Amino acid sequence: MSSRLPAARRKEQLLDVALQVFAEHGFHLTSMNDVADAAGVTKPVLYQHFSSKRSLYLELLRSVGDRLMSEIRTATEQAPVPREQVEAGLRAYFRFVADQPHAYRLMFGGGTRRDAEFAEEASRVERAIAGAVAPLIRIEGLPAHERLLFAHGIVGLAEGTTRHWLTNDEDLDPGDVATLVADLAWRGLRGVRSDMA
Repeated sequence: MSSRLPAARRKEQLLDVALQVFAEHGFHLTSMNDVADAAGVTKPVLYQHFSSKRSLYLELLRSVGDRLMSEIRTATEQAPVPREQVEAGLRAYFRFVADQPHAYRLMFGGGTRRDAEFAEEASRVERAIAGAVAPLIRIEGLPAHERLLFAHGIVGLAEGTTRHWLTNDEDLDPGDVATLVADLAWRGLRGVRSDMA
């Protein structure tokens, strides 16, 4: 790695390398030396950007979460109606899983869930996704708290489907998976109120 890289670019590269190392070995079995060695820098250089292994991991979780949310937001903004927006968001979500399985496992895997601070970062992303889905559920007379509850249910459908997909190493098309999950969610919501938009 060039010593003349701008600080922001170097930090981005260090995060990319750390993602691979943490995804392969987990938080507890990975040392800052491991990350520095994989990145081709000295440990002091790594500490110039991250004060500790924990701060590096938290920043990595935030980076992955923000990237996932950005892709979902971009996809939903391009679809014209709520049903298509939900499917577009799910397609972006499942495409992220297919293209970046290490990032997804890092964010939502068991290692992150066993640490309260790391789990809160994963929960922040889940809440943000549910918050983006909730306004798309247009059921007349449905209270806001129920709309948000249903949105969390859709997020749960996506996560459960993804765990099955990754655990069984199935060769699935993200678009096909998104269509199936969106169809299940939408048909279920239509059963809640007959006047759903």
